[in-house]
Amino acid sequence: MTTPDVRWPRRAGRVTLRQPTNADLDQILEWRNRPEVIRWLLRTQVDPEAFRANWLGGVDDPNDHSAVAVIGDEVIGTGSLWITDGMGQSHVDQGPWRRAEAGIGYMLDPAHAGNGYATDIARALLDLAFGELGVHRVTAGCYADNVASWRVMEKLGMRREQQGVRDSWHAELGWIDGLTYAILDEEWWASR
Repeated sequence: MTTPDVRWPRRAGRVTLRQPTNADLDQILEWRNRPEVIRWLLRTQVDPEAFRANWLGGVDDPNDHSAVAVIGDEVIGTGSLWITDGMGQSHVDQGPWRRAEAGIGYMLDPAHAGNGYATDIARALLDLAFGELGVHRVTAGCYADNVASWRVMEKLGMRREQQGVRDSWHAELGWIDGLTYAILDEEWWASR
């Protein structure tokens, strides 16, 4: 499978997704390390320079299709999409499982939470994954206590495939349940 050119910017409901600039990352870093943001993230505090290098380095990575979500010039969130191989027998070098799966994630500035923007971002990521990128399956995960996140996934038709009992470490809460959601390309297109 060849990597198609992904076109940016792109609409995501009421927001626009585009590749990040240094100025965008400055805006994100104003809220990224706040307690209410990191509460449900696996990667909590980030070093600003490492964060910047990671985001800007991903712009040319054919497996990283992460973007910032903006309204006008204000960055209100991020969307991450990464391509991986699916599970498959390795004796078939170019098997259909190569680059067949994607993972998604989303994060919002708390000032914009509760307005449906995470759903808009995740929907656009699913459209990108199944449309231009042609993957077979998309997954996403979260802590079970992060109700807002798993509601986004369910709104978009993603299926809860796994609930790990006390499989996820949380610095404040200890061992808590984790969830994994997924959707197949044919399920996504049937729901459209």
